[in-house]
Amino acid sequence: MFRLLFVLFIIIPIIEITVLMQVGAVFGLWPTIAIVIFTAWLGAKYVRQQGLSTLNSVQTKMAQGQMPSDEIVTGLMLLVAGVFLVTPGFVTDFFGLSLLIPAVRNTIVNSVKSQLKTNGAGGQHFQFHTHSHVHNQEQSQDDFAQQQEAPFQEHIQSPHKGQTLDGEFERKD
Repeated sequence: MFRLLFVLFIIIPIIEITVLMQVGAVFGLWPTIAIVIFTAWLGAKYVRQQGLSTLNSVQTKMAQGQMPSDEIVTGLMLLVAGVFLVTPGFVTDFFGLSLLIPAVRNTIVNSVKSQLKTNGAGGQHFQFHTHSHVHNQEQSQDDFAQQQEAPFQEHIQSPHKGQTLDGEFERKD
């Protein structure tokens, strides 16, 4: 984690300053500043557009009862792209703009999905068993009578009174 923070806060700004100085030497001060502002504006525009599209896709999938996992990863990548594009510099703008390309994002989404599948907890499983302890009809009639006495508490009391639930979880992908 320290190495990642070191790269983010020390190495990348040094690279950005170096590139900005070289581009400034070639184009001049004001055109360089204009390019940095233009890429930030353009990136923010496209991040907003693609973010709204992704949000619509998430809502559609959730309305259909599906898990929008790809869209969640895409949304996170768009957030990272927005941060890269707002950060002044050409290197971060390059990475931010590359995350706006759907083919690049799809490649990263597929990579993340494969990592999640391989790193998922294996060996988990789920089984459901019920055991009823009600053996005679008289006991079940008493239970029925108790439920009729307090129908407004129906949601509080278990409909499977007298049963023991035993289970194990198994993940099957």
